[in-house]
Amino acid sequence: MTEPASEPVPERDVAMTVNGRARRVRCEDRHLLVEVLREQLRLKGTHAGCLNGDCGACTVELDGQPVKSCLVLAAAAEGAEITTLEGVAQGGELDPVQQAFWDHDGFQCGFCLPGQIFATRWLLARDADPADTAIREALAGNLCRCTGYQSIVESVRAAAAGLRGEMGSGEVGSGVTPG
Repeated sequence: MTEPASEPVPERDVAMTVNGRARRVRCEDRHLLVEVLREQLRLKGTHAGCLNGDCGACTVELDGQPVKSCLVLAAAAEGAEITTLEGVAQGGELDPVQQAFWDHDGFQCGFCLPGQIFATRWLLARDADPADTAIREALAGNLCRCTGYQSIVESVRAAAAGLRGEMGSGEVGSGVTPG
């Protein structure tokens, strides 16, 4: 018995803006956005974790909303504006949320960082002074394999306070850049 000939996988060109830069990629219709970001665009800050939307390591902002890029087909990103973790810092300066995570050890291995950072940005854009319950709910879709949840929550609190102008320099936005 012979195997049936396999059908060619449909491909297409997809135009998107990634971290403020117009990009065009050629991908198979079945390719996930996380695959295209990591493998074609070499944006390794987006991590491929569980590949089923549970861990949040692949989170990016797509048209201003955090999405798990392992649940989005790359073809669906046609015309979209995407921000990856690499695009959050501006001009060599960490964004206030990144700075708070840096200052308060809101990461250990850093694998979960995309999800934690984008969930925090999303939360603080809607609630400038979230209660711990709201912080934990906002971060619920992101798994930290190092179990650094307490320092992550402290980082979110610090980012919120910093954005409200309640902390002095050196605590949020101190100008420390990642190494």
